[in-house]
Amino acid sequence: MNTKLFRIALIVVLVLLAALVLQPYVFRLMFSATSPRPVEPRGELADTEKSTIELFQRVSPSVVQVVGRVSNAGMFSEDSEGVQSGTSFIWDQAGHIVTNNHVVAGVNEVAVQLASGVVVGADIVGTAPIYDLGVIRLRNVSNLPPPIAIGSSADLKVGQFAYAIGNPFGLDQSLTTGVISALHRRLPTSAGREVSEVIQTDAAVNPGNSGGPLLDSSGRVVGVTTAIISPSGTNAGIGFAIPIDIVNRVVPGLISKGQVPTPGIGIVTASDAVATRLGVEGLVVLRTVPNSPAARAGLRGIDPNTGTLGDVIVAANGAPVRRLSDLTDQLGSVGVDHTIPLTVQRNGRSVTVDVMIADIGQAG
Repeated sequence: MNTKLFRIALIVVLVLLAALVLQPYVFRLMFSATSPRPVEPRGELADTEKSTIELFQRVSPSVVQVVGRVSNAGMFSEDSEGVQSGTSFIWDQAGHIVTNNHVVAGVNEVAVQLASGVVVGADIVGTAPIYDLGVIRLRNVSNLPPPIAIGSSADLKVGQFAYAIGNPFGLDQSLTTGVISALHRRLPTSAGREVSEVIQTDAAVNPGNSGGPLLDSSGRVVGVTTAIISPSGTNAGIGFAIPIDIVNRVVPGLISKGQVPTPGIGIVTASDAVATRLGVEGLVVLRTVPNSPAARAGLRGIDPNTGTLGDVIVAANGAPVRRLSDLTDQLGSVGVDHTIPLTVQRNGRSVTVDVMIADIGQAG
């Protein structure tokens, strides 16, 4: 009896082992999808998806790719040395498009690829390095997509949706989404100045996005993407855009005159570190430029013979001045050929000095 039970148990074990070994082969034979699978009907898209799709379809035709060459090797030579590229967007029906200054700086040949794939020659109309902005004009303006609607950067809120369309790494017509992650940032430019009120976004921005539009949920341009902060040079969730309110003020001047004024008063100032060492809060005037508005208004620099501190600018046009960018913001706001009141600390007293603002970009 025990022998019979043993044999039965052995047979059961062998059957189970065989089933275990053969299971993958049986499943593969029975359940392999050897013919196309049926398509599952798609559910209704979410409202946010519909809005994003509609925004991209409406705006993206007006976003273009800009390629510039700094040599005479020919725009479409296989040698890519000296080629720089970025993004731009259509500003008006006359064929003006807006981009960053650093996208076209130093180039002597420019081509623009429209969203349709058509390549059009273009000319640089004007650049504003102090704002990192540039304007290009297409040579052929037939069948242009419409200009993108312009919004305002003054009423942006941290947390609202943001959309960037551009050509990261040359991959044209790329859409990235995120939010406005911060406002009132300051961004240094190649001209040695700072752009104020810069927009920060976590919408992915990479090399090639420069000059493209940053959009709100209505598809209006609220900024021009310009830079990223990243140790690796690729997106790290911190991108910056020049506010559209500045763009809308600068671009018309570039179109009409090819340049914009650089407001200044003709002073050389000490660094923030020097002011800290001297124990003063404000902008220390090192010296005034001869025959400049500052010199004519009587502003005083540090005495070169005794080292005695001269004027420290603590306010401009009623706004506090703690560093150079505070002053340049107010100079730009008041404008060239207008007088700005400066409050300075001089010999322990507060003095108001009225100074005419000049275009220091035309000096020399």
